[in-house]
Amino acid sequence: MNWTSTLFEVIDMRSFSNLWFWIGLAVIWSSVNHWVLGVPYDMITRARRHGGKAQEDLELLVRINADRLLHIGRVSGTVTLGFLAFVLTSLAILAFWYGVEFAQAIFLLALPLSMVGALSLAAARRIAQENPAGADLHRHLGRHRLKTQVIGMVSIFVTAMFGMYQNLAVSPGF
Repeated sequence: MNWTSTLFEVIDMRSFSNLWFWIGLAVIWSSVNHWVLGVPYDMITRARRHGGKAQEDLELLVRINADRLLHIGRVSGTVTLGFLAFVLTSLAILAFWYGVEFAQAIFLLALPLSMVGALSLAAARRIAQENPAGADLHRHLGRHRLKTQVIGMVSIFVTAMFGMYQNLAVSPGF
């Protein structure tokens, strides 16, 4: 027995029938929606409710994270974009041209997450330009979180429908 057959016996490469894939999908989207531009959502709600020191901390942390994202975009944005395009294109070809189910699962995770990344970069740019504070900052972060949630809901729905189709197509009699 060689190492690849042992690996494929231990790790089920049929992703859509694997419970761990669905748990991972839920954890990823839960985490993405909890961290709004690198700021935990409970910190945003606490700043909205109590103001004062919590609001100052929120504004400082949002500015730090926005500047960090913009710096990463300026320094390595072109290389990162090219690499991301290469990876997504490779996954799409493997997934939908060659029918590799593992690549389909990764592509259905990576494409929406890259959209959220681009959305976060745009939100960071907007926050750095407008320099909002107080209720304006809450509105910016709330809009960003809502857009992220919509992308996540659509992504989970599409992944679930595609996964159910894949599981039915593999089962006998379909």
